[in-house]
Amino acid sequence: MEKEAKNEIRKHKEPGLVIALIPLIFMILLFGIGYGVYKIKAPVLLITAAFLTAWIGLFLRFKWKEMEEGIVDSIRKALPAILIMLCVGIMIGSWIACGTIPMVIYYGLKLITPKFFLVTACFVCSVTSLATGTSWGTIGTLGVAFIGIATGLGIPLGPAAGAIIAGAYFGDKMSPFSDVANLAPVTAGSNLFDHIKHMLWSATPAWLIGLFIYFIVGLKYGGRKIESDNMIIITQTIKENFNFNILLLLPMVIVFYFAFTKKPTIPGMLISSFVAGILAIIFQKASITDVATAMNTGYQAHTGVELVDKLISQGGMMSMMEVQLVAFTAFSWGGIMQRTGLLSVILGRVMRFTNKVWSLVLTTIGSSIVTALATGSSYLSMILPGDLLSPVYKKRGLAAKNLSRIIEESGAIMVPLIPYSMAGVYITGILGVSTFSYAPWAIMNYASVVILAIYGFTKFTMAPKIRDDETQIGS
Repeated sequence: MEKEAKNEIRKHKEPGLVIALIPLIFMILLFGIGYGVYKIKAPVLLITAAFLTAWIGLFLRFKWKEMEEGIVDSIRKALPAILIMLCVGIMIGSWIACGTIPMVIYYGLKLITPKFFLVTACFVCSVTSLATGTSWGTIGTLGVAFIGIATGLGIPLGPAAGAIIAGAYFGDKMSPFSDVANLAPVTAGSNLFDHIKHMLWSATPAWLIGLFIYFIVGLKYGGRKIESDNMIIITQTIKENFNFNILLLLPMVIVFYFAFTKKPTIPGMLISSFVAGILAIIFQKASITDVATAMNTGYQAHTGVELVDKLISQGGMMSMMEVQLVAFTAFSWGGIMQRTGLLSVILGRVMRFTNKVWSLVLTTIGSSIVTALATGSSYLSMILPGDLLSPVYKKRGLAAKNLSRIIEESGAIMVPLIPYSMAGVYITGILGVSTFSYAPWAIMNYASVVILAIYGFTKFTMAPKIRDDETQIGS
């Protein structure tokens, strides 16, 4: 049996670089033309790309069964994120139904001025993600509220969404409760606290640059005439249709509690949603059926004001279905790329440019970005380059926390700027703003990469390896 397996492996062709690049180039063309020009939905484009990649796999003498196993393995890795997406849908629907998000929108419109909106949105989302460890949860709750406030203040949604995303992902990557912040050091062989401390050197300047730009841009919005009619309509309509109470903040408090006490994320989100459902029945006089419907298909507002109805008619598990479809199709393509060795060939060629510290840093950045483009996965954009390049960092005498910092900031944090990634589709679906509109304004996300490249050339903060076991704090 073992002999047959070895013979089967020997039948596979080794793909060359040209062959390996075909699926990636085809994917870029598909989304550039299909999505960018003709607005074709991402799942169709991803299935098309997977179909072409599978044909290349057949050419390389891989059986369909082998590629199917690659797809299943790839999707299996995405299941935790898919479960979180379902919980986020439930949470958004229940938070709107009980009045939590409408209340935040109402008081936000009363308190926030256009001049400081972008700075405030970025800062508040940063703190929230830092405390909760979830960028998706922050974007799906406070992000939705801030988009509502931006609409009322007449602020363009591209910059507003960009500030929200930059803040949410800054807090996420710096949070000890975050999945990506925990995964990066595990992959690279460092430890969580040294990893987060080391990221301060690159993440904080990038974040501050973003805040400065948001402040400068906000001055322009401060000088313009506020769309007061919309603000009045939104605030009056929300006030007339929802009963406010301090207890409506309880669902948020529950999520914070689970984050601070390091308890599992999904149970916390479900408990928060359950409490929100009870609050909806008590304060909004909703029926059990209304609450269940909001959790399933989303909250449907019937205020009689189209602007408000569109703003708060969101959430529910069904709202996550398209995102999950994109996830399944994206991971199908990524699974074939990995199983057939096409992705390894691309990364293997990239690894050749590691003679100097600057070339190793640029190679790591390039590998993470290429993997992110190829898979659309925050996890895989860290895992694959991390596994491949970890021995190289040891050989160069560089601390593993250098690698963990780069793969998180060049991989996971760049993923939301990719239109067909799970994060990109999720954000577009939740906030109603296209990736192309918000990406230029998510300044922290790409400014970090530029700063990392500068550090690579100057060797500034490129810490040397001081012990063999770098999983110990202080390595």
